[in-house]
Amino acid sequence: MELKKKEEINRNNRSLKTMFKQIVEHKYFQPIVISIILFNGLIIVGETYFTGNSILLALDKIIVWIFVLELFLKIIGLGFRGYFSDRWNIFDFSIVVASLVFYSTPFVSVLRLIRVLRLIRMIPAIPALRKIIDSLMKSVPALTGILGLSILLFSIYAIIGTTFFSEILPYEFFGSFHTALFTLMQVVTFESWASQVARPIINEVPWAWAYFVSFIIIGALVILNLVVAVILSYLGQDDDAKRDEQMDRLFKENEDLKKDLSEIKQLLVEKNKLGS
Repeated sequence: MELKKKEEINRNNRSLKTMFKQIVEHKYFQPIVISIILFNGLIIVGETYFTGNSILLALDKIIVWIFVLELFLKIIGLGFRGYFSDRWNIFDFSIVVASLVFYSTPFVSVLRLIRVLRLIRMIPAIPALRKIIDSLMKSVPALTGILGLSILLFSIYAIIGTTFFSEILPYEFFGSFHTALFTLMQVVTFESWASQVARPIINEVPWAWAYFVSFIIIGALVILNLVVAVILSYLGQDDDAKRDEQMDRLFKENEDLKKDLSEIKQLLVEKNKLGS
């Protein structure tokens, strides 16, 4: 009797898990989640204009519990191990739990930060955004070499700048190593670099044009293109992997089909021999 009850409970659990999994994998489930996240963003924006508005706070609380419901649906539908095997699901879980933990605390700034972080849940919800972030994360090891080259380049030019231009401009430009680094960051982003930094120095030191031109060519053009090239290479890797996987599957299916045809042909030959 107890065994039958256990089997019935297990059967009910499996049917419940199957039902939740169908809900989670339904084609309208993810768009609904994305819409709720966008609506949550509008509420956060609205709170910047109407601080402490009771309606907005009530809507925000409802959305938190909707996210909790989504969390339980996914955990039950996909299974505990299946859900936490995806690092994006772990990120979603952390955001939702943090929203619950800090909701009733006096740490208003932390709560606002958590509310803003909820918008980042848009990334795993949209495959295109998820693909870009995954590619960026994979490219981090390759970008460390470019980062090292950038640090070396900025350090060399900062030392040159403090050596030759420290007395031409005010202290905050090339007065010290760290101020020179910040000035070079301004130059490499093309933010008022010609009128505010380069031209006053070139008027005093004519050869300084070579300093700025070479730094912009190497720092802004070459290194930036290297970063873009690395990221693009990792963006294309997923497509190449999927294409190779599809080709392997087609090749295997083709081989299986050839094998089946060969067996059918052999059977027909044997049948003809028996008939004759």
